[in-house]
Amino acid sequence: MGVGRTVLVGDHAEGMTVAFDLGRLLEERSGDRERLHDGHLNTKLAQVLRTIGFDRDYVSGRGCYLYDDRGQEYLDFLAGFGVYALGRSHPVVKRALHDALDADLPNLVQMDCSLLPGLLGEALTARSHPGIRRVFFCNSGTEAVEGAIKFARRSTGRTRILYCDHAYHGLSTGSLALNGGKEFRDGFGPLLPGCESVPLGDLGALERQLADGDVAAFVFEPIQGKGVYEAPADYWVEAEAACRRHGTLVVADEVQTGLGRTGRFFCHDHWDLRPDVVTVSKALSGGYVPVGAVLTTEAVWERVYRSLDSALVHSSTFGSNALAMVAGLATLQVFDDEDIVDRARRTGDSLFKTLQPLVDRYELLHEVRGKGLMIGLQFARPTSRGLRLRWDALERVRSGMFSQLVVVPLFDRHRVLTQVAADNVNIVKLLPPLVAGEEEVDRFVAALEDVLDDLHKGVGLYVDVGRTMARGALRRR
Repeated sequence: MGVGRTVLVGDHAEGMTVAFDLGRLLEERSGDRERLHDGHLNTKLAQVLRTIGFDRDYVSGRGCYLYDDRGQEYLDFLAGFGVYALGRSHPVVKRALHDALDADLPNLVQMDCSLLPGLLGEALTARSHPGIRRVFFCNSGTEAVEGAIKFARRSTGRTRILYCDHAYHGLSTGSLALNGGKEFRDGFGPLLPGCESVPLGDLGALERQLADGDVAAFVFEPIQGKGVYEAPADYWVEAEAACRRHGTLVVADEVQTGLGRTGRFFCHDHWDLRPDVVTVSKALSGGYVPVGAVLTTEAVWERVYRSLDSALVHSSTFGSNALAMVAGLATLQVFDDEDIVDRARRTGDSLFKTLQPLVDRYELLHEVRGKGLMIGLQFARPTSRGLRLRWDALERVRSGMFSQLVVVPLFDRHRVLTQVAADNVNIVKLLPPLVAGEEEVDRFVAALEDVLDDLHKGVGLYVDVGRTMARGALRRR
C-alpha cells in the first residue's frame, strides 16, 4: 500500500528492537473492518451504514475526493462534518507535520511557555475582531464550548446560559445542556442546570429571558449546523445589543461556521458582531490533529485567570500539543496563500446560484439556503397528487425519511457523499471542502438533477432505494 515503514527503537532499551509496519498491518487486516466495529466499536453505526449502502472500504483521500479499495472515486460533500476545509491530504499541512515529528520537539512539558501555542494564538487573534486578545487551546469543539460555559460563569458570577432551539453545541454533559435535539438528550439527564432555550430569531423571547439580569451568556451558532437554520441579519445585531444592556456575554459557536466556511473568516463577521467569546475547532486541524480553541476578550480572561493562584483554574493536558499547533499554523498559512476564504465565497455563490433555479423546476425541492459553502436543501410535501401520496407513504414510515431518497442515490448512483442535516427533517446539508471549484459544483448539480428527475417521474427510484436498504437489512442479519 506504499505507507509501510519499519521503525526501530533501541537507543534506550539496551539494544532491543521493536518493529511496527503500518502498511503491512493495514493490508493484513483490511478485511476485518466490519467485524472489528461489530465486536468492539459502534455496532449500530455499522448497521446503519450497511442498511443505506454506505459501507465502503476507503483507502485514501485527496482534495475533494475519497477513493475506495476498488479504485472508485467519491466526491466528498460532507468533508468530515466540516473538518476538511483544505480538502484531504493537503501537502503543506502534511509536510509541516512531518517536519514537526522530525524536529523531536520538547512537547507537553506543561510547566513552560512553549513557542507554538503563542504563535497560533497570535495568528487567531489577528484574524478576530479587535476585542479578542486571548486564546485557550483544547482538543475539540465540544471541549471549547465547555470552556466557554465555564469562562462565562466565572467572569460574570452568574449561572444561567441561554441557547437557541435546534442548536447543536456538542455532546459532552455541559455542551449537551445547550443542545436543542431531544434525540441527543434523552436518557442522559439531569444535565447542567440553568440552561434554557429561546426560539431562533425571536428577539422578544430573548429580551424576556435577559430581563432579570442573571444570564451569564447567550451561546449561539451564527448558522445552525443541524438544519442550516438562519435568523435575519437584524436579529443578530439587536440580540448583541440586548445582551450588552443586560451584562450578558455574547458567545459565538464558530466550530462549524468559522474559518471561511460561510465566505468570511468568521460567520459573525457578516453582521459585524463583536462577541466576547468565540469557539473554534474542526477546520483549524487541517484534517490531521484534533484541536479546539476558546477565543476571548481581555476582560473575560482576566476575570477567569484572576490571580497567580488561578493560573491553572482551567486547563487541558493535550490542548497545546505541538502537532495540533503546527497543524493549525500550517492551515492558517494555506488560508492566506491560497485565498481560501474568498475561494469559498466565490464557489459558494456559484453553487447557490446554480441550485436556486431548481426550486422552481422541482416540486419536491422547497428551499436552498445558507452562506458560502454551508448550504441546506429543504425538501417539503408536494401538492400534486402522485408525488404527495408517495411523500406521505414515506413519512408514515419515519419522519424525515424522504431525504434518504436523495442521499442514497447521490451516493450509490453518482458516488457523491452527502448526509441529512438533522434527525427527522427533510434537509440535506452540503459541506464541501473550501477548495472545491466549478468542476465539483458541476458534478454535484448534475447528480442532484438526475436524482430529482427520477423522483418526479415515477416510482423507479423509490423502488431502487428500497431495494438498496433491503439488501443492507439482510446483510445485517
